Amino acid sequence: MKLLLDEMLPDAVAEQLRARGYDVIAVTERTDLRGRSDSTLLNTAQLESRAVVTENIDDFRTLAGAMITSGAHHTGLVLTSSRAFPRGNPRTIGRLVTALERLLETPPEGDSWERWLG
Repeated sequence: MKLLLDEMLPDAVAEQLRARGYDVIAVTERTDLRGRSDSTLLNTAQLESRAVVTENIDDFRTLAGAMITSGAHHTGLVLTSSRAFPRGNPRTIGRLVTALERLLETPPEGDSWERWLG
């Protein structure tokens, strides 16, 4: 499984996961994706067979639902919140890396899946 981390997530998470052998890209690392719409991010993720990791739950669930309604599928959504992983907390990056690594070790099967990180 490959991941695309939405803009609100630190690129240090992607760097640490790549150092552990996982294919993870952060939006903040890609000039072609920074500041782009959620629709563009989800479409790019699909083209690259990546699941999107985001705190932007409402928008991505709406977009993913529209894909399913139209008969398409998506490669997965990993949903989280700043409450579960507070941005100002120095331990957040390590906790997020650990949680994502657990998911990457036992990826969900099938298409159009959704998982909550907490």
